[in-house]
Amino acid sequence: MKVTLSALNTSESSFTPLVVIELAQDVKEETKEWLKNRIIAKKKDGGAQLLFRPLLNKYEQETLENQNLYLVGASKIRMLLGAEAVGLVKECNDNTMRAFTYRTRQNFKGFDDNNDDFLTMAECQFIIKHELENLRAKDEKMIPGYPQAKLYPGKSLLRRLLTSGIVIQVFPLHDNEALKKLEDTWYTRFALKYQPIDSIRGYFGETIALYFGFLEYFTFALIPMAVIGLPYYLFVWEDYDKYVIFASFNLIWSTVILEVWKRGCADMTYRWGTLLMKRKFEEPRPGFHGVLGINPITGKEEPLYPSYKRQLRIYLVSLPFVCLCLYFSLYVMMIYFDLEVWALGLHENSGSEWTSVLLYVPSIIYAIVIEIMNRLYRYAAEFLTSWENHRLESAYQNHLILKVLVFNFLNCFASLFYIAFVLKDMKLLRQSLATLLITSQILNQIVESLLPYWLQRKHGVRVKRKMQALKADIDATLHEQVILEKEMGTYLGTFDDYLELFLQFGYVSLFSCVYPLAAAFAVLNNFTEVNSDALKMCRVFKRPFSEPSANIGVWQLAFETMSVISVVTNCALIGMSPQVNAIFPESKADLILIVVAVEVSKDLNFF
Repeated sequence: MKVTLSALNTSESSFTPLVVIELAQDVKEETKEWLKNRIIAKKKDGGAQLLFRPLLNKYEQETLENQNLYLVGASKIRMLLGAEAVGLVKECNDNTMRAFTYRTRQNFKGFDDNNDDFLTMAECQFIIKHELENLRAKDEKMIPGYPQAKLYPGKSLLRRLLTSGIVIQVFPLHDNEALKKLEDTWYTRFALKYQPIDSIRGYFGETIALYFGFLEYFTFALIPMAVIGLPYYLFVWEDYDKYVIFASFNLIWSTVILEVWKRGCADMTYRWGTLLMKRKFEEPRPGFHGVLGINPITGKEEPLYPSYKRQLRIYLVSLPFVCLCLYFSLYVMMIYFDLEVWALGLHENSGSEWTSVLLYVPSIIYAIVIEIMNRLYRYAAEFLTSWENHRLESAYQNHLILKVLVFNFLNCFASLFYIAFVLKDMKLLRQSLATLLITSQILNQIVESLLPYWLQRKHGVRVKRKMQALKADIDATLHEQVILEKEMGTYLGTFDDYLELFLQFGYVSLFSCVYPLAAAFAVLNNFTEVNSDALKMCRVFKRPFSEPSANIGVWQLAFETMSVISVVTNCALIGMSPQVNAIFPESKADLILIVVAVEVSKDLNFF
């Protein structure tokens, strides 16, 4: 027999605040009262049956600074019923993983009626977010006090409030005590050690934990490449053609590490319970718009947008724009080669030391231009993908990632392919790869490490000033914590972090056979990356909502695609090498094609 919310008392006189809702300054009182009633109303009446109160200062008063800040929480029973509603999977006493139900709660490992640690804080905040997002319009035609903010039955109230500017933001609160413990085991002590992935998952959720798990795994997977590459670099530095052995190891490495990661990822997510979670039905994304109608699949009233219009936008506008950007990228690449010719001619005519340094200037300038173009294109890709008006967030993300990856791949690697297979200049390939890799890592360290550190220091100064202005005690109150956290930056997700690793994987797997130090530089960069990313998550950004994930999503396919390209590239380089050509002097082209075809077929069968 299923337990319902209506049959249980889910109210408490006091509660632990988990989520903050910030309203605009000029929100009308009737709107506030309506929102409050919808949040605390029982589920059978269309409410969320959560706990809700305004933020009070330490004198239990509302002030001008916090009059539009509200705290949301839930009783223990409400949380457990919410865990059942979202389909959380937990470990049972018989060591099996099953979807949690309130009726069978005693069968789950670690559950006790007097124990509040059965659900992590991240899971509780995810449940509250889920309940707030599932507050639906019933008979309302508009948001009270805002006739221009139209509603229709089944519309998510929170999304409408956000798009109308009535709600400024909704964010989960940090747990200062738990955060301090996490920091002490994570990044405050700089040492070579494994990250506390399970603790990261407990605090930030599975999506963030999987990113840090992948970053750690990828860094350790690079170490064999770095260990082999260092002596290889030292002993055959001047002989640019002796790369066959390293290229052979490279193509095996790039294939195997991703398969091993898939197994490790499945093991982690099974232990966390997200591997077995059922995928929930996706609601239309907040930016989706169209003519109000009945969805033929769900039977709900929602905006409808013809698929053919979206396809026209994609193929008649987005695709030509992407092609134009790719052409511009190739045009910039040819300018770079002209600069290389100019610098080489100047050095040959002069032969001085400063002109030998000048040989690296074109590559450095080109690397900086690549970073600038990548960032500018990212903004354009986001605008175009939003304009295409995708109904689901997953479709939006897939189209955005495809646009960004195609451009970034060509922008970062086209010059290396041109040098390797058109110019066939291994010396220039080594120089270009080294310059592009090191310059991009220096720029990323400035953005990823120095800038977050500066922001954290600046935020710390602002915290001290604000606490002095409030005449606060040494220990910050809840009021002060909320006021300070709402001003922190918003974490926009793992997109940029995975993109950086994707490009790094490309630099190492494609052409590191001619520059074996590439893996060593990547390892050094990633050790710093772990700490800078951890600092950002804990001290620079607001705490993000937990999002259950079973894997790293479309990025797994992106890395596997890069792996296939890496196999083809390394096989082609092996086929072009003097050692192999000496064995097969009469059939160079046939040899290359045969080697590539055999290895690609092996690789595809492997996946």
